[in-house]
Amino acid sequence: MQRDERSKMLGTMPMGRLIPKVSVPIMISMLVQALYNVVDSIFVARYDPDALTAVSLAYPIQMLMLALSLGMGVGINSLISRKLGEKDARGARRAAWNGLLIELGGFLIFFLVGTLLAGKCMDLVVSDNLAGADKIHSLGTSYLSIVTTWSLGIFMAIQFERMLQATGNTVLSMATQMAGALVNIILDPIMIYGYLGCPAMGVAGAATATVIGQFTSAALGFVLNQTKNTELKLNIGEFAADRAILRDILAVGLPSTVMQAIGSVMNVGMNGLLSSFAEGNAAVNVLNVYFKLQSFVFMPVFGLGGGMVAIVGYNFGARLKERVYQAIRTASVWALTILGIGTLLFLLFPDALMSLFESGEGTSEVTLTMTRLGVTALRTISLHFMIAAVAIVLTNVFQAIGKGMYSLIISLCRQLLVLLPAAYLLKSIFGTVDSVWWTFLIAEAVSLTLSLVFYRKCDREILSRL
Repeated sequence: MQRDERSKMLGTMPMGRLIPKVSVPIMISMLVQALYNVVDSIFVARYDPDALTAVSLAYPIQMLMLALSLGMGVGINSLISRKLGEKDARGARRAAWNGLLIELGGFLIFFLVGTLLAGKCMDLVVSDNLAGADKIHSLGTSYLSIVTTWSLGIFMAIQFERMLQATGNTVLSMATQMAGALVNIILDPIMIYGYLGCPAMGVAGAATATVIGQFTSAALGFVLNQTKNTELKLNIGEFAADRAILRDILAVGLPSTVMQAIGSVMNVGMNGLLSSFAEGNAAVNVLNVYFKLQSFVFMPVFGLGGGMVAIVGYNFGARLKERVYQAIRTASVWALTILGIGTLLFLLFPDALMSLFESGEGTSEVTLTMTRLGVTALRTISLHFMIAAVAIVLTNVFQAIGKGMYSLIISLCRQLLVLLPAAYLLKSIFGTVDSVWWTFLIAEAVSLTLSLVFYRKCDREILSRL
């Protein structure tokens, strides 16, 4: 079977053109996704400050679901790209089928979580120290049960997005993500506030809008893959569970899943620490607002990484050493530029950024405290953005060449073994919320050091020998 031109370009197009051609559509779609995340929080915050706290505390559990779907997606993307680089189109389609099987398994896990354990999960993250804990627990349980029980949409959306990305067809991948995010943004105010005859559903409306958007993305992704992505068009006659393929996907996907799930554990730990301060509600909201805002800066870089996995994976499979090196250099320049711009925005305009999340009662004590704490937080945490640029690029290189365990070790050190202990240490020494934000800079410095050490090892033992 002749290779499709879209995947062939991964091994022939000049890297200065290829990186933006493959990655920019993913970056744009992720920016739209980031926009949804921010808009969703703005609507929820204006509906009820306690609702923002509830969604913030439910988010770490939701992140576990996203971690599994996205992590397995990285494994699927990496294996498909390598198979295409080896000119094994049938093997690539078999990888896609087995990836679909894994994603369905992930959905079943979270379906059970949503139907049986949503309230228990909220018990783990809602501290008695918070004002209005019972109300926050109830709102969070409502939100969490909906997004997990109906999570088939997100698992299928990720599957088809990664299949499109693996062949370099990132414009269509962008279309699927944008469609879901735009549907989400449109439905949010309608369902939260009760416009156009819809009952006012509050946080349940936000969750329902999220689910509908995910199913929209999944449906469009399936149609585009079957009609436009000829190399990976699924035919039921080719389906067969294959232990070797499942093992290859999991070898990259599991470390990536754990790496992203670590963020959930970190979020729970940080929420627990912040809720112990007198300004607990406001501090928890600040952390959530920061994560929403920084997604505008980091999502494009993660999109760059998604393109890199396909590009590096293909050229690694084709044993084109110089093109692998070119991809790493070009992507590093892009990442440093994007995160440099982000640093300037956070340093110069923190007041304007925080004002987006003020409740309708903008002079309330929680709102004023949140804005005051948030200005300092945004300026302090943004100092690590440039350091993170190179670490993110190298993490994607490790995933593309099948060394996902290195990425896992880096993430463990960044978000658990360094960040949380440093946060508790700074709290015990200085006793202020503002001191806690410096832990992000400390953790990222350690992450960069480890990334460089592992890259040197990979270069010496693998890349230089291609």
